[in-house]
Amino acid sequence: MPGGTATAALGCVEALGRLAAPPETVGVSAWHRNPPEEPFIPSVPVAQLRLPRAALYRCWHKMRWPSVQRATGPVDAIHATGMAVPPRTAPLAVTVNDLAFLRHPDHFTARGVRFFAQSLELARNDADIVVCPSQHTADDCLHAGIAAEKVRIVPYWVDDCLTPPQEAEGVRQRFGLAEKFVLWVGTAEPRKNLSGLLEAWQTLDRSAEQLVLVGPAGWNSNPNSGEFASNSGLDGASAAHGQSVRRLGFLSEADKRALMRAAAMVCYPSLTEGFGLPVLEAMVQETPVVTSATGATAEVAGRAGVLVDPLQPRAIADALAGLLDSPEEAARLGQQGRERAQAEFTWQRTAQGLLDVYQEIVD
Repeated sequence: MPGGTATAALGCVEALGRLAAPPETVGVSAWHRNPPEEPFIPSVPVAQLRLPRAALYRCWHKMRWPSVQRATGPVDAIHATGMAVPPRTAPLAVTVNDLAFLRHPDHFTARGVRFFAQSLELARNDADIVVCPSQHTADDCLHAGIAAEKVRIVPYWVDDCLTPPQEAEGVRQRFGLAEKFVLWVGTAEPRKNLSGLLEAWQTLDRSAEQLVLVGPAGWNSNPNSGEFASNSGLDGASAAHGQSVRRLGFLSEADKRALMRAAAMVCYPSLTEGFGLPVLEAMVQETPVVTSATGATAEVAGRAGVLVDPLQPRAIADALAGLLDSPEEAARLGQQGRERAQAEFTWQRTAQGLLDVYQEIVD
């Protein structure tokens, strides 16, 4: 499914594949008629179990069946890269990206809360190692009763290829965006705090710049439905703000990277995140970031980001205005962010961290 969990999982696979002696890896999926679309096509072979996704998840969580080996044959270890946890028929690592459903259960469907609660119980009881992308998520796991000796932190990475300025400018012009714009990227769902960002933007009342929103719809995700719009914070956005707010929806990775490069800044005031890939993606593109002072996004941005209280639209607005009105400071933070990304969030660190986990559970 499009989104941060898929992007992170595929990034882990790619990082492992870059090693001089990569482990032999095979993906396991539910039964699908068609392969995923770009950019969500795995770089490794994928074996399908003969159950559709919803049925497979129910069987895995309730009956602890079927085993992944029915699709793959013998394996040395299993890594559940999300919260769908297969039976432990070999040493098992489970990635817990976040426990947002415990912090904000009202931001999830009732079925989603039940699913994540089952996942947490299985991770707690069945996993040999629980992999977390941040200290924030690791702390949440400890508070949720996962034994400290099971928890390992393996941060994510993104490709550090810098989009050329002329390519970024071409994409900006193709979408007809203002010369200076603030970009938000993510899956539109309540915990992303789009309502707070839109309130902040309305407070600024900037006529020369735009706020641009990129990404797919999230849960209850018909973007034309009132429920989606009100929960995501997009209800009436276009009507209220005219052309000062543009919704571009889901874009290709190349277009998304180019818009990040072209943006005056990326604003990501999420209420809670387990990592926050859009923050790191913006840093790689040398674009300054305004993000939440709470949660894992503050860990990723560090001193290279402007950190705000996501519950205070006025604070978000002040941070946006500060960078829009100070291009020198924006450029300094952008450069600092890229340097931090290249030093701290590398494919080598991700790959070696995962390889250490696999060797530990197999040994």
